[in-house]
Amino acid sequence: MSNKFTHIIKYFMLNTLITSKTRINLLLKFFLNPGTKAYLRELSAEFGESTNSVRIELNRLTDAKLLKSTNLGRKIIYSANTKHNLFQDIQNVVRKFVGLDQLVEDLIKRLGSIEKAFVIGDYAKGIDSGLIDIVLVGDVDIKTLDKFVYKTGKLIKRKIRPLVLNIIEFEKLKARLDIENSLPIWNKSEEKVQLQLIY
Repeated sequence: MSNKFTHIIKYFMLNTLITSKTRINLLLKFFLNPGTKAYLRELSAEFGESTNSVRIELNRLTDAKLLKSTNLGRKIIYSANTKHNLFQDIQNVVRKFVGLDQLVEDLIKRLGSIEKAFVIGDYAKGIDSGLIDIVLVGDVDIKTLDKFVYKTGKLIKRKIRPLVLNIIEFEKLKARLDIENSLPIWNKSEEKVQLQLIY
């Protein structure tokens, strides 16, 4: 089965199984990066949908125990329930949907000198904006990187915007890049742990 055909199947899988666009947006929001927290009005503004339609889907996902809700003053804060039996499965489907599994696989195969890689920006916040900002720490051949960005971006139908840093630059820019709230996708020293993102 070709990579292109496999990706088409992944892309339509979520849309076919889940007919509610709001529910898909919520799953992307909370399961791309399980550290994401958000409240109703924030989600409504982000999705450009009424608070009522977002509330209905939040209630459904909370009743199914896929999301947790916490009261914070007058706001109810929602987050993914990482202890749910289906958490890992849903996260894998969501990451396949946006192409992060392909991104990690291509990183490992083609850019072997990468020490660490992080997704920052919209996708780290669970927003499927079409632009994946990725920070690569290591020594990268720019021609290889350009081919990787073009080929993988075309395959997953999203634009990839890489930032390549050496270790010293990375340490200096960590705070500005908000690495604490990023989505780590590769760590050479913890290869076994990071590969769990694919499977």
